[in-house]
Amino acid sequence: MKAKDVLEHFLSRADYVNREKTVDRIIAGNPEKDVDRCIVTWMPSFRALRTMADRGISLMVCHEPTFWNHLDDRPAADAIGVQKQRFIAEHDIVIIRNHDCWDRWPEIGIPWAWARFLGFARGPVSIGANGYQHRYDIEPTTLDDFARWVAGRCASIGEPMVQVTGNGNTRISKIGVGTGCGCGIEAYIEMGCDCSIVCDDGSCYWAGIQRADDLGHPVIRVNHGTSEEPGMVTLTRYINDNLPGLHAEHLGHGSTFRLVG
Repeated sequence: MKAKDVLEHFLSRADYVNREKTVDRIIAGNPEKDVDRCIVTWMPSFRALRTMADRGISLMVCHEPTFWNHLDDRPAADAIGVQKQRFIAEHDIVIIRNHDCWDRWPEIGIPWAWARFLGFARGPVSIGANGYQHRYDIEPTTLDDFARWVAGRCASIGEPMVQVTGNGNTRISKIGVGTGCGCGIEAYIEMGCDCSIVCDDGSCYWAGIQRADDLGHPVIRVNHGTSEEPGMVTLTRYINDNLPGLHAEHLGHGSTFRLVG
């Protein structure tokens, strides 16, 4: 299988993606390269690239940018960009970005996988924001009890504590779930949610979260990497089940930070 065929597999099945504007493309390397193994990881960090080089794997399928901006269009802007670009070329690595396709891939894409990981066994009650934001209904519980549940789930990804805004005794049952910048609190409120789970990529305190607090709408915030790691697991499984001749291995990224106290 050629690297370009892997990308085409996803683009050809994602009619919701605009091919002219999508960031899903071959970021680096030769599209014609024959590949039979790949690493699936959330962020193409230098650590991940070195792991690939050490193991002799030449294809990476990732979700986020290689060169620190969403369009991945400034690889040689500074010394570290040049160094990273040189490392990729020296080890003949091909990097395929699967962001827009996998963000909305039905049933197993990013928001779906995150919800399943959190323990929502049934499908969403409603879906908004062009498929990026979901609502799940649960048995009524307190905000702090639910936050402890979320933290317990996230501990295995490296984030054993979560950030909570709101009165811990507030009773909640309609939960907004999303990842990345696709977790606008206002959209969750419009969907009837009484609690939002957001991540630090798209929700900052002085804007959306403070407004939600003033409205009395509870918010749980996790790291971007934490919320999208389950989707990398499902992407790995999907490749192994649907792309014959290509074996995928998941390289975990998890929470970007460590908690020290």
